Amino acid sequence: MDVGRPVPMPFGPPVSSVPTLDFERLKAKISTYLRPEDVGRVEAAYHFSAAAHTGQYRISGEPYITHPVAVTELVAEWNLDAQALTAALLHDVMEDTSVTKAEITERFGRVTAELVDGLSKLDKIEFRSQEEAQAENFRKMLLAMATDLRVILIKLADRLHNMRTLDFVRPAKRRRIASETLEIYAPIANRLGLNGLYRELQELSFMHKHPLRYQVLAKAIKAARGNRREVVGKVLTALEARLPQWGISAEIQGREKHLYGIYRKMIEKRLSFSQVLDIYGFRVIVPDVPSCYLTIGSLHALYKPVPGKFKDYIAIPKANGYQSLHTTLIGPYGTPVEVQVRTRAMHHVAESGVASHWLYKDDESSLSELHQRTHSWLQSLIDLQSASAEATEFLEHVKIDLFPSEVYAFTPKGRILSLQRGATPVDFAYAVHTDIGNRCVACRVNGDLVPLRTELRNGDQVEVITAAHASPNPAWLSYVRTGKARAQIRHFLKSAQHDEAVALGERLLNQALREHGLTLGQISVFAWDRFLGDAGVRDRREIFADIGLGKRLPVIVARRVAEAQDQESGRPDVIKPKPLGAVLIRGSEGTAVQLAKCCHPIPGDDIIATIRKGQGLEVHTDDCPVVARRRGDRGRWIDVGWEPAEGRLFEATIRVLTIDNRGVLAKVAAAIADANANILNVTMDVEQAPYTALQFVLEVENRVHLARVIRAVRVQQSVTRVSRLKSDQRR
Repeated sequence: MDVGRPVPMPFGPPVSSVPTLDFERLKAKISTYLRPEDVGRVEAAYHFSAAAHTGQYRISGEPYITHPVAVTELVAEWNLDAQALTAALLHDVMEDTSVTKAEITERFGRVTAELVDGLSKLDKIEFRSQEEAQAENFRKMLLAMATDLRVILIKLADRLHNMRTLDFVRPAKRRRIASETLEIYAPIANRLGLNGLYRELQELSFMHKHPLRYQVLAKAIKAARGNRREVVGKVLTALEARLPQWGISAEIQGREKHLYGIYRKMIEKRLSFSQVLDIYGFRVIVPDVPSCYLTIGSLHALYKPVPGKFKDYIAIPKANGYQSLHTTLIGPYGTPVEVQVRTRAMHHVAESGVASHWLYKDDESSLSELHQRTHSWLQSLIDLQSASAEATEFLEHVKIDLFPSEVYAFTPKGRILSLQRGATPVDFAYAVHTDIGNRCVACRVNGDLVPLRTELRNGDQVEVITAAHASPNPAWLSYVRTGKARAQIRHFLKSAQHDEAVALGERLLNQALREHGLTLGQISVFAWDRFLGDAGVRDRREIFADIGLGKRLPVIVARRVAEAQDQESGRPDVIKPKPLGAVLIRGSEGTAVQLAKCCHPIPGDDIIATIRKGQGLEVHTDDCPVVARRRGDRGRWIDVGWEPAEGRLFEATIRVLTIDNRGVLAKVAAAIADANANILNVTMDVEQAPYTALQFVLEVENRVHLARVIRAVRVQQSVTRVSRLKSDQRR
């Protein structure tokens, strides 16, 4: 969503010198690190963009070119190269003007054109409406980012400038854009380690989403500054005096916590503002890693640390590469004070994240590790994409992974894995490898067997127990936490459903071809090629799966396959087979075959089936009222029959009218049990005295078994009538 989208203003303000002045400021900035010829390329892109956007204005009334220039200034803060700066200046020309990708390629090169094209494909994302379109566009954005990281850096700069100029947008739209920024763009900035950008996006989103809360909290912070200035001054003086005594050369920075962080703490912990004491913190920057730990020792000797509040992100960095030591101390007057200790290189990464690659090229060791982590995350996005059938599902999985609160667990060999808070051994198994997750059957945590739904804690050692023929349990979806685990479990289950659907679709198409005097085995390769080409489908299994899932009608597919066969009838391999019988079903095929809830067919009933889109084959009794209402649409109905088999149980309901005598329920239940039927449910309705109606939901093998149960019940004393009920007659 770009709130800077041009608006038609036939009587807009005259073009001033402001855009030119803005570009001169940008030019001065990029001249400090780009070669003169690259500065010339960027200037050429500015003139090209300004010409393309001539006559277009922002909602604020400013010439539209001010927006691309502002975005490019933000990108230049990261010292990005000339290609990225050029793409930032041109990022809206393909969407909002007549400029084509070919023109950009010709004038500015293929790489710049690909960057602009990647940005131009990021169409407007609307939250809480047009969900599928929003998710699809988000998927495009992340996949573009996985191809070239500069795409997302430009997009984040674009979003930041839009958030800074959001005052001109109507309030409802402002809140929607702020929500989108909080849910998507700020977490991406955090995941890439762009801490400054992350915090500003959060603050701006909070200000526009909850303006009154923002104002009240800002006023409270301002009032608290005076009250707590003495505490801050005492701590700062004490730190400046103590560290040199320990031989530590350090830069100390005081900082006030961000409003959104304070607000979120108040909401999550249900605190009032007066209860949030640690609104101030300190950052200590030291020369090297040993000094970090020495500094923590000196601080703990100066003030008492709060138990459980020391975190070592140097030994175990966060997923975005962040490294620091965190501790909370009890300062003067009992006020908690948070302190972060880090080296200069760690500070660069903490503030600039992946953009450190362009800003600080002198620290290649830490940056290369950061890029490996980023590359792993981008690769995980591609893996999630391949395991997610739909864009909305992909969006759900990514959003889970964008809000990590880490817990660190160890493999038996000592490898550390970072997982979301609340993660289970199943999440751990999938984090190790997809195959390990799919074959997981049990686990040991710290040497003890525990349930797979157990939440892991920091420092747990996890051993996953696998079995060769195991497969994911659908129940895992109720407690796994990581996007990867959820995506892979769903992918496996859908693949299993797909195989069922393929087998069913093949049988249904075979039966539908009967009216054309054909079987699948007699359809020539040439006819298949002709049909698949016309249908725009890659292979036959896709057709079979669509039929089995109800996305295609077998009678229609059969007609078109027969037409393709007829067009190839001049070939010698076309034969005319004998007609086939009805499709036989077992009733236990799983998701590809559903027994209708309106009539609950059981073996022995005359049955007929219909295709329901996305649900496969739905089987009804021949006398079902639903069938009677839809008989006219014969193209949707398929002749089916029961495949002989034993050992399967089906649900049936009987209604027993009795005279209300003592013990009648026990006698009827005993008769049912003697007839080898299971009772799933019993309900009782008082009829007109002296009668009582008992309703039993049973498990029986077939219609003959049900008849035997009914006879056993009917002979009981006090029973006056027994009848089978269809599902839509149940009370």
